[in-house]
Amino acid sequence: MFGIYLKRELGRRKKAALVIALGLALGIALVITVNSVSAGMTQAQDKVLKSLYGLGTDMTVTKARSAPTSGSSGRPNFQFDANSNDSDDTQSSDRVMTQGGQALASSVVTKVSQQSGVASAVGALTLNVTKVDGSFTQGKAQSSGGNTGNSGQGGPGGGSGGTSTAAPQVQGGGANFDVNSYSVAGVDVTDQTLGPLAGSEITTGKTFTAAQTDAKVAVVSKAYAKENSLKVGGTLKISGTKYTIIGIATPDSSESTTDVYLPLKQAQTLADAKNQVTTIYVKASDSKQIDSVKSAIQKNISGTTVTTSADLAETVSGSLSTASDLATSVGKWLSIAVLVAAFLVAALLTSSAVSRRVREFGTLKALGWPSRRVTRQVVGESIVNGLLGGALGIGLGLAAAYAVTMISPKLTAQLGNTGGGAGGPGGGGGPGQQATQNTMEIALTAPVSMTTIALAVGLAVTGGLIAGAMGGWRASRMRPADALRSVS
Repeated sequence: MFGIYLKRELGRRKKAALVIALGLALGIALVITVNSVSAGMTQAQDKVLKSLYGLGTDMTVTKARSAPTSGSSGRPNFQFDANSNDSDDTQSSDRVMTQGGQALASSVVTKVSQQSGVASAVGALTLNVTKVDGSFTQGKAQSSGGNTGNSGQGGPGGGSGGTSTAAPQVQGGGANFDVNSYSVAGVDVTDQTLGPLAGSEITTGKTFTAAQTDAKVAVVSKAYAKENSLKVGGTLKISGTKYTIIGIATPDSSESTTDVYLPLKQAQTLADAKNQVTTIYVKASDSKQIDSVKSAIQKNISGTTVTTSADLAETVSGSLSTASDLATSVGKWLSIAVLVAAFLVAALLTSSAVSRRVREFGTLKALGWPSRRVTRQVVGESIVNGLLGGALGIGLGLAAAYAVTMISPKLTAQLGNTGGGAGGPGGGGGPGQQATQNTMEIALTAPVSMTTIALAVGLAVTGGLIAGAMGGWRASRMRPADALRSVS
């Protein structure tokens, strides 16, 4: 009887049911859209953080920033002697430096791995290679690393990370040369699940093997390989040492953070930094213990800076940060306001509809229907209206999320200084070593999870119950006499 009556009444009041359902649908659709866009913001931010941290890294440990020594400029110096007997003398020189000169002893990696809550720890050495190619005529030239023209510091994108032209000092002749900077990361080949190479996929060739701890082999980023016409099987010369290219790495995010990857021992040899690392990548045994692990490392290992993903996230700015703030603050409160309005409108419309059915409910009570049965009938109709609104809302929300994903608006993310040592993400030195901003462009998507769908269904049922409670309360107060008065 309940189902038959419910079907008949809903069929008779299609317009009223549709109005109530549409009101709830708009509120639910907005909630789905805001939730999906917020999820997209989170994914975009994760891409930014992942490009610097590497896959599976919870925190990085770097050397605490120290005050610069007096008289140190921090700029590489090059000395070239042109042969006065030659009309033209072309020379090339590489200057290999650790990022910012900040380095930790390799033994610190072991100390970090022994801390409570640490699942694994891997050391990496980040270098900046400045390559100078010069052509000199009848004289001597000296470059001090001062940059003019286009400047670059081995930033994201490898070779596209930038080139710089130094200002030469020439005596008795002419000089014409270029200065190019690119980043090199020394990778612990025995554990590549963490570290600067973990956030990239080897799309051509192969990665390092555990036996290549001191082999003269290299993996280069896709962007750097493209810009410099490098291929697997070719060679790369750094500071007089030739390395065989065994693989091309494509980053999971839209930007590459390192140009060239070498076995850690080879990188240490190039930089004359035996048994030293610039960054220690750490994975916690439990994500809930990240804060306690950070505190333990800072307490037990002096002279270090520990940076977590939460620390890094606070430095993200740009349109990504602005859009994220809007989605989480304005979007959340707007969703709540629209939902409250939708629930209120549904309740008022249901109560108004019940008021127009005085003769019907009064007659049913005169025939022996108890008030609870009348209330149950009204609540049942409201729940069906709510479910209908939920279905429409889910459809509208999915359509809106799909539209956002198809349009894929571009957002920019800038990563500022986190207070660690000098260096930058271009060197893969870890977030704790940033001194300059790293700008990335991320395409926004709007993924819809099953949790969001379940939330939408819950809101639909809640809206139906609220409307049904209001209408049921109004119907329960009717008396058979009300039906007689409505006839007159």
